[in-house]
Amino acid sequence: MANRTVIIAGATGLIGREILHGLLADVTVAKVHSLGRRTPGVQHPKLTAHVVDFGAIPSLPAADELYLALGTTIKVAGSQAAFRAIDYDANLAVAKAALIAGVRRLGLVSAMGADANSNVFYSRVKGSLENALTPMPFEGLVIARPSLLVGNREAVGQPTRPGEQLGLTISKAVGFLIPSNYKPIEAADVAKALLIEVPRATGKTVMLSGSMRATK
Repeated sequence: MANRTVIIAGATGLIGREILHGLLADVTVAKVHSLGRRTPGVQHPKLTAHVVDFGAIPSLPAADELYLALGTTIKVAGSQAAFRAIDYDANLAVAKAALIAGVRRLGLVSAMGADANSNVFYSRVKGSLENALTPMPFEGLVIARPSLLVGNREAVGQPTRPGEQLGLTISKAVGFLIPSNYKPIEAADVAKALLIEVPRATGKTVMLSGSMRATK
């Protein structure tokens, strides 16, 4: 796994930032290409930052792995259509371009409850993306479905999410009653699990919060 070239989309987000830092610290990674609407604000000899329009993905550099961490909320996006354009369309467009660039393994940040048949729009979009990626001819596909995330959203320029704050409060009070897959999880733990599993992935793997927390 030496001299790997990796592409990451969404390196400015909560989990994406942790993935990026892990890649830059990994001695087996030779080059990292970040794709985003803005640069990740990190300078490193390995890193090349590409500011892109996700509605018109350019040809991507040859690479071994892709990490998809693009995501938003309907509140931030402004509408369901704008949310889907990022969480589904942009992620899928990058994956298709990555295949052309020779990428063999893909790691996706999805969400707990992702289901293309869900009555919940958010979960339905997440599940639809998973379904779209599954038949694509990657050698390995790793899907992370974290529960409520723990992390400093303000540090990455994101608004705090009341649902996450409520979940953390409840978890602290009665955490022993909550199944492992439903407990809040640190964004860094999700990133670490993906960084471990993606380089060696074959076939499709779905990771829930319980198993990702166990990689600590």
